[in-house]
Amino acid sequence: MIYVTGDTHGDISRFKKRELKKFTKDDYLIICGDFGFLWDESSEEQEKIDFLKSQKYTILFVDGTHENFDLLESYPSVDFCQGKARKIAKNIYHLQRGEIYNIDGKFIFTFGGGVSSDLGQLMDSGAWYERELPTEEEMIYAVNKLKSFNCEVDYIITHEASATYKHKIWHNCTTNPVNDFLEQMNMEVRYDKWFFGNLHVDFVVSDNAFAVFEEIIPIDGTRKSRQF
Repeated sequence: MIYVTGDTHGDISRFKKRELKKFTKDDYLIICGDFGFLWDESSEEQEKIDFLKSQKYTILFVDGTHENFDLLESYPSVDFCQGKARKIAKNIYHLQRGEIYNIDGKFIFTFGGGVSSDLGQLMDSGAWYERELPTEEEMIYAVNKLKSFNCEVDYIITHEASATYKHKIWHNCTTNPVNDFLEQMNMEVRYDKWFFGNLHVDFVVSDNAFAVFEEIIPIDGTRKSRQF
């Protein structure tokens, strides 16, 4: 079964919840950006990665805006569930921008990246990576990939929200080019559910749109007994 959660920012506690011990090799946990466990290659970080590697289930994530993209992109690109992904470990994969994966019989479109809300601070500290911003080529690839599926998928996983969904949570906020790109997608793509993590809230926007953060929820929403 597939589960979804929000930004983890290198915090291992999300993965130590008692309920996750019930997950099996047939389960997937998708993080909606800012995975954060690949940052400085410190011994502490390696201990966390070793813990994640020891889990039975598969951990998947789209990139967010607080990632070490140089490190992420050093991992090999491999075939994964009918798409391309970067293999971090045997059970950890970085899902790429604009790909559509067939996971557990469901077609899932992914598009990571965005615009940091603390951009100035990150640039001053030297911790900003331009690769957080999706390129024109990545956007074109995403559009063409969706067209090849007749603009219809089961689920959408992004870091940023579409402009409409962002405004429904932060009413007076400004949008960025990634929000606007995703808004165009929102108008043209048919999907069952959309999950995004950037806003750091657990919030039901509509019947088919969900902001996720600390909760871990089943992607199909049918097994409430395992929603926690």
